[in-house]
Amino acid sequence: MADSTDSRTPPPPSAAASPAGGSDAAYLRRRTLRRGSAGWLLLTGLGVAYVVSGDFSGWNIGLAEGGFGGLAIATLLMGVMYACLVFSLAELSAILPTAGGGYGFARRALGTWGGFLTGTAILIEYILAPAAISIFIGDYVESLGLFGLTAGWPVYLACFAVFIGIHLWGVGEALRFSLVVTAIAVAALLIFAVGAFTEFGTDGLNDIPVDKEAFGANSWLPFGLLGIWAAFPFGMWFFLGVEGVPLAAEEAKDPVRSMPRALAISMAVLALLALVTFFAATGARGSAAVQDAGNPLVVALQGDGDPTPLSRFVNYAGLAGLVASFFSLIYAGSRQLFALSRAGYLPRFLSLTSRRKAPYLGLLIPGAIGFALAAGTGDGARMLNIAVFGATISYALMALSHIVLRRREPGLHRPYRTPGGVLTSSVAFALALSALVATFLVDKDAAFIALAVYGVALAYFAFYSRHRLVATAPEEEFAALAEAEAELERDR
Repeated sequence: MADSTDSRTPPPPSAAASPAGGSDAAYLRRRTLRRGSAGWLLLTGLGVAYVVSGDFSGWNIGLAEGGFGGLAIATLLMGVMYACLVFSLAELSAILPTAGGGYGFARRALGTWGGFLTGTAILIEYILAPAAISIFIGDYVESLGLFGLTAGWPVYLACFAVFIGIHLWGVGEALRFSLVVTAIAVAALLIFAVGAFTEFGTDGLNDIPVDKEAFGANSWLPFGLLGIWAAFPFGMWFFLGVEGVPLAAEEAKDPVRSMPRALAISMAVLALLALVTFFAATGARGSAAVQDAGNPLVVALQGDGDPTPLSRFVNYAGLAGLVASFFSLIYAGSRQLFALSRAGYLPRFLSLTSRRKAPYLGLLIPGAIGFALAAGTGDGARMLNIAVFGATISYALMALSHIVLRRREPGLHRPYRTPGGVLTSSVAFALALSALVATFLVDKDAAFIALAVYGVALAYFAFYSRHRLVATAPEEEFAALAEAEAELERDR
């Protein structure tokens, strides 16, 4: 009889292959990240940085879709979705602390197709969102009259060149830079709230005209019950991106402990910022005044009057918030691309790392795509809507992965367990599907563009890359072990 330990060694999946042109060890040696670079504080800063720009602008458009009451309910429901998702991801990231993040979780639970679907959705979010934010940064620079610029493309180019350069320097340096800029943005939001609450009044909260033909419409729900649903994507802006923290797991210190802690603290900080920003901005000037504003916090402070010292400060701080989110989203996209490429789902050369252990092609190529999209279209709102569509797909698949692993592998070692278990991830799954449908209510064109990109990626996977996966990639080995263990159980 063969040794039991040997019998449990997972064979490579039938679709996987060893890297061509060298040994497995040499292949992986050229594709390693710098481990132990980020503790829980840097990870928490990363989680807040992903999102903080959404507090400065974007969320207010939801007032035009659902009114104060509609957006408030949508934000509450989306906050519940993200909280449930974050607790589910904390468990999954403690089980599999690798750069694959959502792709790795779905690969174990849902197979190669599920892994690719999830990873592709995450890539759509993290490549399109930085392109959109670079446009918003350009708009801010122009509106503030900085550098005498009258065109946006030099700002887009500078953003991608400078901030990708910092990422190439090293992950530790990059995350510390992100933490500093994020701290400035968070401090500015709190200072804004203090100033805005001095002018707070409830009369302006429900001052948007009521659409009397909308079902269930009233002064708090001026666009009726459907307005709540249409406001879902804008309620997401207070939290969009926090789910990217697990992508740093391979570079974290003690990821099994630090990852759940960072996710929980990030979510708590973001919930607090959402609450104070939403109420302070609408209460200070009224929902109607800020619903279409490109810079709602400044409008909330000064209205149509002259700039004040506080409004100027918040205006400049908004630029810091945009930079923080832009910078961190570039990081997240590069790590997801790195993991998918290392495992063979995307061209393998994209996962090569430099002497400083940075995935340089995974940074440069998405950066070039992002700059081209920003300079070629200038439509930041459309690109963000596409990013939101990809995000909602990934949320549903990651929540489903948690449910499947809990059901199929109850004995799997879980250093951290999600409070509420499957019920928690089921709530996240249902709300994510609702948010996915809501994206069609807001911008059908963006949703169909995202589907078209998805279709091209799936064709590449179906006809080419699924036959060339790398069995020794960490996420693939983890899934292969599960397959081997399941086969042993069936043979008993």
